[in-house]
Amino acid sequence: MPRTIRLLILGTGGMAANHAEHFAKIPGVQLVAGVDTRTEQLGQFCDRFAIPHRFTRLDDALAWGQFDAVTNVTPDAAHHSTTLPLLAAGKHVLCEKPLATTAAHAAEMAEAAARAGVIAMVNLSYRNVPALQKAARMVADGALGPIRHLEASYLQSWLVQPAWGPWDQQAQWLWRLSTAHGSKGVLGDVGIHILDFATFAAGLDVADLSCRLATFDKAPGDRIGDYVLDANDSATIQLRLTNGALGTVTATRFATGHLNDLRLRLHGDKGALDVAFEKGKSRLTACLPPDLESGTWRRIPCPPVPTVYRRFIAAIRGQGPAIPDFARAARLQQILDRAEASHAEGARALPV
Repeated sequence: MPRTIRLLILGTGGMAANHAEHFAKIPGVQLVAGVDTRTEQLGQFCDRFAIPHRFTRLDDALAWGQFDAVTNVTPDAAHHSTTLPLLAAGKHVLCEKPLATTAAHAAEMAEAAARAGVIAMVNLSYRNVPALQKAARMVADGALGPIRHLEASYLQSWLVQPAWGPWDQQAQWLWRLSTAHGSKGVLGDVGIHILDFATFAAGLDVADLSCRLATFDKAPGDRIGDYVLDANDSATIQLRLTNGALGTVTATRFATGHLNDLRLRLHGDKGALDVAFEKGKSRLTACLPPDLESGTWRRIPCPPVPTVYRRFIAAIRGQGPAIPDFARAARLQQILDRAEASHAEGARALPV
């Protein structure tokens, strides 16, 4: 049996339960502590997952120190201030996306992780999609030839229907619509996912981009209680990749008819791929020789892939690579910051 990994869960909101459930299923992983400033919620969470130690301050948990790794599930704006002391203490960290809310903070975190020499990964959860991983391997193997064009989209509809709950009544949704509550809007929330989805599969970085953001009226005075609804709801980005290929990336919370769907189309001069993740299932189809002239698309089998939670533990044990790492997340944050800047400058194309 590989050595036991003692895990601390930092933040006990909605996503934390998902982390706890996954980590609890991994042999040799013990959930030993939880940290949250909200005493009642912390107690309920730790009782639910039989976590013995509870702290309302991260400093107290660090002083105790009886843990090897941390999964950071705090709100976006808290990632920077909570992760740096963990790295300084030599703890392995899996951080929720985005790594930070600015490129400068994300770069600082990536540099701190490199100095600490620990495993530092980010939860870009759609790396768990089998069709995406298979597509990336096919592109790397040259099946498509040079990439010339891509189209990517992340479509959600929770602002037009209540399938995920009443967004206008629940804090877990309202904070995502308010910059004062740390939200970077749809661009920061899911834009980071679709940008990673597209560029990871293409095996290419972004050279320059232009971006348009939109915020729509959702309540009288654009406010509900303490929440000013000023974060962006839709984003469109035009990309030029480092090999000269062009692409479009879109993200929105107003995609009526789509609960939580990602799509990527990659076109090279030898073939094309269509990657879909819809209703929790992935699908990969390809148009490859000798089907180019007829435009025939065929389904490609995709083997299952381990979750980021298992990859994180494997990396700590020296049994696999630590990807996606903080450096990757910092680069994505740089792209997001440039997208915001492009919008502010009237969608002017900006180098990344």
